[in-house]
Amino acid sequence: MNKIKTILSIVLLFLIGNNYAQQTPAAKQSETISIVGATAHIGNGEVIENAIIIFKNGTITHIDKANNTNAQGEIIDAKNKHVYPGFIIPNATLGLGEIDAVKATRDFDETGKFLPHVRSIIAYNAESKVTESVRPNGVLLAQITPRGGIISGTSSIVQLDAWNWEDATVKIDDGIHLNWPNNFKTKYRGFGNQIISDPNKDYDKQIAEIETYLLQAKTYSLSKSKEKNIPFNATKGIFDGNQKLYIHANKEKEIIDAIELTKKLGIKNVVLVSGREAYKVANLLKTNHVSVLLNRVHELPQSEDDDYDLPFKTASILVNQGVLVALQNQGDMERMNSRNLPFYAGTVAANGLGLEKALQLITLNTAKILGIDKQYGSLEVGKSATLFISEGNALDMRTNNISKAFIDGRDISLETHQTKLWKKYMNKYSSQN
Repeated sequence: MNKIKTILSIVLLFLIGNNYAQQTPAAKQSETISIVGATAHIGNGEVIENAIIIFKNGTITHIDKANNTNAQGEIIDAKNKHVYPGFIIPNATLGLGEIDAVKATRDFDETGKFLPHVRSIIAYNAESKVTESVRPNGVLLAQITPRGGIISGTSSIVQLDAWNWEDATVKIDDGIHLNWPNNFKTKYRGFGNQIISDPNKDYDKQIAEIETYLLQAKTYSLSKSKEKNIPFNATKGIFDGNQKLYIHANKEKEIIDAIELTKKLGIKNVVLVSGREAYKVANLLKTNHVSVLLNRVHELPQSEDDDYDLPFKTASILVNQGVLVALQNQGDMERMNSRNLPFYAGTVAANGLGLEKALQLITLNTAKILGIDKQYGSLEVGKSATLFISEGNALDMRTNNISKAFIDGRDISLETHQTKLWKKYMNKYSSQN
């Protein structure tokens, strides 16, 4: 009986997969394309009005004022529209989970505490319907990141229109993710989810455990032993500088302790992830060249003493103190909410940064932190033609309306399950008029 149920389940999943498979990835660019007349938001703070952008074989070959250059190949008239570099979402679980309530579709958390050898990229599902849904808002690249444990594993960077994980990969195994222990254990109880925190009595013990593990891993990386330790071998990149160590921490003391430990162990390429209280130690972060993938912007303050708009203006505080900042989206329903990335940038734009600086937090700054800025993150000659055309301001949910998007010069589909349903029911009700 159980065998029959298993077979039926497999058949059902197969039928669902066939009915809801993602569109066929776009073909390689075959003809030169010129986008003419748009306002080009370069991604580095610059804006070119009435611009022309020419790209060939997936690479931008020219960008200038439209009056200065003749168009080539296929011409796209983008007058009164806007062109942006593709948005990049870091610390994401896109493609690692599909339905939160169905355990079999969640593949982002492995059993164990120290798992540096777990590689998220090989679990990445390029056919994800959730991944498909973020592209119409301009999110075209993502850092695919594991969750769970103390050391979750290794992330990789992908473009979001691919046949499989090999085809999607932009940068493989870019860094290892360490979840720093909380020095206070937070409880939610009472009316209005009142936040109550108790000291974590095991905090020092947990830090000692992390230090011991990383010290053993460093010793292994420096040794010439022929005996292979797979987890330790996977950490070599954070000690020789080829990989980044992403430390997930929030509170001031946690951030300070984490930075002190990395300095002690000689780990130089460090990125702080989340960092709700990073603004309290901005000078420490700047001095130690620690960049920040900031916590989700659309959330409530964590303390009764915090300003009501602290999550909105933290980015501005850090940027103004010289810290390299990008935006991420970890939290409840994070995969589905990934499509809101441009609107997080819009919120910080309205709270101290302005539009072009806020744009950098989801384009060039992110590319720099992830180590892909030579190819992506801005509209510059020699970089990938990963960009899109919007009818209006892409950071404003009222005017973010994308008509064309390209990944490496490939004209990708912006159709999703949601847009199909919208068209279906628009036709239904328009035919009744």
